[in-house]
Parts: sequence; structure tokens; C-alpha cells
Amino acid sequence: MENFIVSARKYRPMDFKSVIGQQSITTTLKSSIKNNHLAHAYLFTGPRGVGKTTCARIFSKTINCNNRTSEFEACNECESCKSFNENRSYNIHELDAASNNSVEDIRSLIEQVRIPPQIGTHSVYIIDEVHMLSTQAFNAFLKTLEEPPEYAIFVLATTEKHKIIPTILSRCQIFDFNRIKVEDSVKYLTYVAGKEGIEAETDALNIISQKADGAMRDALSFFDQIVSFAGNKITYQDAIDNLNVLDYDYYFKLTDYFLKNEYTNTLLTFNEILDNGFDGNHFITGLSSHFRDLLVCKNPETVELIEVGENIKQKYLLQSAKCSVDFLLRAMDISNNCDLSYRDSKNKRLLVELSMLKICNISKAIEKKANSAEIARTVEQKSNVAEKSVANSVVKNVVSEEKQVSKPAEVKTEKTLGSGISLKKPIVPANENAEKSKLSENTTNTGVATQEEMIKAWEIMLESIKSTPRMYNTLKGKNPVTEGNNLFTVDVNGQLLLDALETRKGKLVESLRNILKKNIELKFVLSDEIPESLSKQPYTDKEKYNHLKDKNENLEKFRDTFGLDF
Repeated sequence: MENFIVSARKYRPMDFKSVIGQQSITTTLKSSIKNNHLAHAYLFTGPRGVGKTTCARIFSKTINCNNRTSEFEACNECESCKSFNENRSYNIHELDAASNNSVEDIRSLIEQVRIPPQIGTHSVYIIDEVHMLSTQAFNAFLKTLEEPPEYAIFVLATTEKHKIIPTILSRCQIFDFNRIKVEDSVKYLTYVAGKEGIEAETDALNIISQKADGAMRDALSFFDQIVSFAGNKITYQDAIDNLNVLDYDYYFKLTDYFLKNEYTNTLLTFNEILDNGFDGNHFITGLSSHFRDLLVCKNPETVELIEVGENIKQKYLLQSAKCSVDFLLRAMDISNNCDLSYRDSKNKRLLVELSMLKICNISKAIEKKANSAEIARTVEQKSNVAEKSVANSVVKNVVSEEKQVSKPAEVKTEKTLGSGISLKKPIVPANENAEKSKLSENTTNTGVATQEEMIKAWEIMLESIKSTPRMYNTLKGKNPVTEGNNLFTVDVNGQLLLDALETRKGKLVESLRNILKKNIELKFVLSDEIPESLSKQPYTDKEKYNHLKDKNENLEKFRDTFGLDF
């Protein structure tokens, strides 16, 4: 029976071009070999399973190869390469610092460094998990690391660079290895599956790659695990069942419930998740990631940041269109706070359920806020309309009066003003009768209007605006007072009404001129005799402020201190 070799060992890269996801590092190492710029110490650091030790071995084999290719890869045919591939090379030495971390172990290594290579040009010493060395061992290693023999090269590998003392770091060229991207991992798993004659769904390989979290060794181990269960055909369901991964459908379903405020279905779905053996903390972290992926899908430029299969990506795009950015940000905040509080909670299930109920309430809160804003806008608009209604009514009635004056044929009644001037009937030729001839003498806009003529014209105008009670009641009883030279003043109670009438004064003057046929002018002034009921009611912001300042003398000091407006 043939012995089984795990995929992580069977498909371990043998040259630089087969290393996954570390192109910048492999290119730099090949360039240093090409130009013969080899340092005496290297430090490879990065997450687990990304190829640190593998690259160290490939680098060691390549610099000792006698027949390197044009791409500066090892030939795998010379004696040095064969001895390396068969694990019998005396030029490459590996030390596990996790179990050999004492001063005595380092002293033994230093003694070994003195022996030159028998085959090849360099002796390479690979020290894995170098951060496990004790401080005394590091100090004992310093001198040799700084000034080794010309044939000795040290390659240190670690996952925790921060634990290495600075004096060691300063003597090494440091290479930071990256997490392997999901798409790169999927491509390599597809290659391995093809080599093994296994049919695998792309979504299943995506799940494996995400579960590995950037470690190729872990991804290959998960791949072997699922193959042992499912045989030569791997499906998405096989992957989530064996790797204890919560199905994406649960998160999509819950998000729909959140948007519809369906509390009951939300709690029942979470209960089903717990019955399937998933931990509440595992669920809430996955939910936070789900909201993050939905937010990423809101913008086409950030869609590539989501690391899922193409089929699931389409689901994310569809659901993200239903969610507002405000909803997603609030939901992420709630789920993240739940994750932070989960460990210290006494009732962990209640904590998760309460967080989900808060997320359910987000849509209702957003809708209520929008309705409140709409109501506030409506009230503001109505207030603005109410403030301008007086002026608008004046304009409408002035236009109506002008139309009546411009259509003499429709006038059936006649009113006279003063010495026979016609107010609603057109001026007729002087040869019709004596009274009409007398009226024709006043058809020009010359002459001075008397107080009596102005008061009667004012009353006629008031009669025409009876359909607007507010304006009618405001102007009723406000008799214009002559100042001479056709200038008449009207007292107004309140600055607000004064401002409104000033904006429409031109129309009012034009209407009165059409009635009187004289060039009169109006002037609106604040009344000195304001009724007692109105004297206690400030109208403008400045009047309100002065009213309050009279009651509290410290108000002016408060306004000056903080630089406030009225």
C-alpha cells in the first residue's frame, strides 16, 4: 500500500516561480543571486504558512547550485541540488529554535559554523522560530551573526518579529512576507485538485481559502480533510459542514429580516444557528464581517475588497442595493460592540439577541427621523408662508384693482371722489355734460391730493381687499396723514409688518395713483402710540433681544463673551 503524503508536503514549492503570493520577495532574492550581492544574514518574517521556511530552503539550494538556469533557478540536476532534494546535503543546516533555545545550543551552532562546505560554495544555516531563543542565546549569537565566515549565510525565520532584540534585527536584511490572497490560494488549490483528479466547486475552494486566513499550508490541510470526507467531488456544502463555517445564506436571510423589522424570524433563525452547534461569538463576528462586505459593495471601486466567490459576490451586490449606508454603519457599530462585550457577559445569548433586536429597530428609527425632518420642513414652510401672506394678498388685490381700472366698459356703478373725479368709470369727453367736463380737468398726474381725497381713495382700496381679511383688518383704520407735496405717512404697529409693507409699497402707491390720478407717495413709519397689548410683544430678533436685555443686564455680557448673534 502506497504511503499517503499530505498535500502541504507533496506540493511544497521547489523553486522561486512556484512560490505563491510572494513575488516581490522572490524577485529580490533572485536578483541578489544574479548580481552576487549576498548578505550574510536574512530575516524572513510574516504570518504562519506563507512560505518563509520554504523560501529559505529554495534560496539555500539555488545559491549552491552549479548549473543555475537563465532565470536563476536551481537546476535540480547537479549533485548539490540532488543532495538537497534527498535531504542529505551537508551545506544546508536547519535548527528549530523552539526546542534549541539555550546558550549551549547556540555555542554548538557557532562551532559548526567553523567547518567550511565540502560540496558547493556556501553553508546556509536556517533557524526557524528564532524569536524563541532566550536573551542569553541571542547575546551569544551576536558576534557570529555580525562577522561570520565568508562562506556562511544565516536565514532566520519568525512569526513574531517584535520579540527579537534590536541588536539582532540591525544585523539582518529583513523580508516581510504577506498573507496569501484568497484568489491566489484558490488558484493553487485548483491546480492541486487537478493534479489529484478531484472535482471541486469554486465556492468550496473559496471557503477553504477564507478559513485558512492567508496560510497556504492550512488551506492544503483543510483540502485534504474535506477530500477524506467527500471523496473525489467537493461541494460548497461539504466545505461548510466540515470546516464549521456558518453558511452565507443565514447572514443574507437575517439582513432581510433586519430591514423588515421582523423580530420573531430573527430570534428563530438565531436559535437555529445555535442548534447547529455554532458559538454566539463566532456568529456575531461573522455578522459584522457581513455588514462590512455589504458596505464595501456599495461602491464599484471597493467591490474588489470583498474576498468571496463570484456567485456569492452577486448576492452581496443585490442585497447592498437594499441597504442604506446609515443602516450598515449603525448595524456594524452594534455588532462590533456586542463582539467586544461578549467575553465579559454573564448572559451571552441575551447579549447577542438584544444586539439583533437593536439592529431590527434601525430601519424604523431612520424612517422616524426622516418623518420628523419632513414635518419640521413643512412647519417651517408654513411659517414662511404665513409671514408673507400679508404682502402676497396686497399684490393680488392690487393687480385685481388694476384690471378693473383698465376695463372701463365693464364698470356699471360709479363713485365720485372729492370734486367729481370718477373712481370706477372711465373719463369721458368734456362735451357730454358739465360734471364730466369738470372731471376731465383732473385726468393728469399733476396737482396736490388733499387729505380728504386720500382718505376716500384709501377706503376704496380697502373695499377691494375685503376678500383678504388679514390684510383688510391690518390696514383698516390706518388713515394716511398728509405731509405736504403729495407725501402721506401711515403708522404701522410692529417692525415685522413694516418690513412686509415696505416690500410691496410700490404696488400700493401705483394703485392709489391710478385711483387719484396724482403723483402721491406713501411712507410707512412705526407708530409711537403702540397699543399696550402689542408693546409687550417684540417682533424682530433685535426687538426680542432688547426686550430680554431690559430684564437681565447680564445678557449683553453673555453675548459678548461667547460672540453670539441675536
